[in-house]
Amino acid sequence: MSGEAGAETYEITEAGADGTPGERPGVPAGMPVVAELELKPALEAVLMVVDEPATEEHLARVLQRPRRAVALALRELSDDYTRQGRGFDLRLVAGGWRFYSRAAYADAVETFVLDGQQARLTQAALETLAVVAYRQPVSRSRVSAVRGVNCDGVMRTLLQRGLVEEAGTEPETGAILYRTTNYFLERMGLRGLDELPELAPFLPEAEAVEGDSPEGIPSFDVDDSGDSQTDH
Repeated sequence: MSGEAGAETYEITEAGADGTPGERPGVPAGMPVVAELELKPALEAVLMVVDEPATEEHLARVLQRPRRAVALALRELSDDYTRQGRGFDLRLVAGGWRFYSRAAYADAVETFVLDGQQARLTQAALETLAVVAYRQPVSRSRVSAVRGVNCDGVMRTLLQRGLVEEAGTEPETGAILYRTTNYFLERMGLRGLDELPELAPFLPEAEAVEGDSPEGIPSFDVDDSGDSQTDH
C-alpha cells in the first residue's frame, strides 16, 4: 500500500484468519523478520558489536523475543563458553551482558593491548577512585582529607576517563559531590556497588575528616602522575 509520501512500511504480526501474515506499520515490507532468526547466534552477533553492556530488555526488544527466553539463552551461552574453556566469557555486568576476555588469558591480552606501554591508572588515581567508590557521594576536599594530599588533578583525570561523575552539591557547603559511574562498574566487572570488597571500614568516616576538609583547600595544576601535598 502506498501514499503520497511513498510506500508504507509494515511489521509482520500473527497470521490472519486465512493464514497469511498480518501487517502493521513499523518494519519495511520485505525486510527479514528478526524474530525468525535463531536466538543464540543472533545474540552473539549483537553482543559482538555493543559498546557497553546490553540489558536483557533491550536485547529482547531488538530481537523481538520474550525477555525470559533471552535471559535463558544468555545464561546458557555463558555456561557453554565456560564448559568449553573458551578464551572469552559472557558476563552480566552493570545491569547488562557483554563479552569479556577470560581472566586466565589476561597476560596474552595485556601484552597485545599494551604492547610494552603502560596504560594503567597510577597509584594515586587508584587510591582516589577507591575513596570515591566507598564514600560516594563525596566532595574533592573530603577525598583529599582522607588521602592527606590534594586530589584535584587526579579527579580531573578520573572525570575525563568516565570513571567518576558529578552527583549534585553538598547542602552545607555547596561543594560539588562525585560518584562512580556505570563505566566504573563495567571496568571493575561488578554488577553493582554492593559487590565491592569489604574495605569501607578501613576508611575514616566522613565526620572524622570533616574538620580537616574545608572546601578552601588550594588547588594545584597537577596530572595523575602524582599528588600535591595539601596545606593543613
